[in-house]
Amino acid sequence: MQAVTFQAPGEVRVQERPDPEPTAPGEAVVRVSAAGVCGSDLHIFHGRHPVEEGFVIGHEFTGEVTAAGDEVTRVKPGDRVTGSFVTACGHCFFCERGEFHHCVDQRIFGHGKISGDLQGAQAEQVLVPNADMTLRAVPDGLADDVALFAGDVMNTGVFAVRSAKVAPGESVVILGMGPVGLCAVQAARHAGAETVLAIDGVEERLDMAREFGAVPIHLTEQDPRAEVKSHTGGHGADVGIEAVGNPQALDSAIRLTRRAGRLAVIGVHGAPCEVHMGLLWNKSLTLTTGLSNVLAHFDDVLAMLAAGELDPSPLVERRMPLAEAEEAYAAYDRREALKIVLTP
Repeated sequence: MQAVTFQAPGEVRVQERPDPEPTAPGEAVVRVSAAGVCGSDLHIFHGRHPVEEGFVIGHEFTGEVTAAGDEVTRVKPGDRVTGSFVTACGHCFFCERGEFHHCVDQRIFGHGKISGDLQGAQAEQVLVPNADMTLRAVPDGLADDVALFAGDVMNTGVFAVRSAKVAPGESVVILGMGPVGLCAVQAARHAGAETVLAIDGVEERLDMAREFGAVPIHLTEQDPRAEVKSHTGGHGADVGIEAVGNPQALDSAIRLTRRAGRLAVIGVHGAPCEVHMGLLWNKSLTLTTGLSNVLAHFDDVLAMLAAGELDPSPLVERRMPLAEAEEAYAAYDRREALKIVLTP
């Protein structure tokens, strides 16, 4: 089969790899029909997340089950499915408490040995461990490149909103209008937020946030603090969501969230980060953070996508053949598209 492999920082390549086969009773093989290129894939592309040369990358996928082990009961060959980017066993200490994102046997597709040594999904086929936990049938009528959002990006937006306990009538400020931030805009509106304030420095992304029902605020051409105050009675937002993953964004999120408010940090921080703990403490902020608990919300998110209550389809600005993965990564690195989907 053909698969996208990491070679070196700034270099991926499409190479021939052996077709996968289930060797354990809980495994399945999926013939991939759509594979997303995600912002976290750029961490690998730039060498910020260690992945071995030749490792198959990618962690967002939809496709058709072609083979399944004897213990797989949720799906069967011929089913159209989408997968969670992170796997779980379903029965360890953490899984029994619904904390699937901290399973003791957690593995992440396409993230190298450090993340469970699980080959990725930007390929013609992908081997799926713990298939009954990892896979879900795609509802009829839901497009492949929309369904894959349930396994990562839209699910992460929903996770942020639910972690911060956004309630009807509240105000929410979201920093970073990449795909995750834009999905968080939709999730916050769906949760009943009266005012969603979207901060970014790219006009096109702010335009999309406006289409999703947010008030756009330009990072440099406006004064974000003054704008947030003007829309929240001078108090600051009830909830802040940091979807960037850098110290400046986190500091801004702390300052833009009102006293006794809640702050969800879903941006990936890959390095130590200085936090103004005095400000955080004095404002009595409740902070949540961490990897999205995709499996806890998988079915809900798929149902909302199928009902059209959440719609990430405008984010998919390019669809490219798997064979053109090198150009896809270069284009994504140049920020020429919010989301690129590869089609094997």
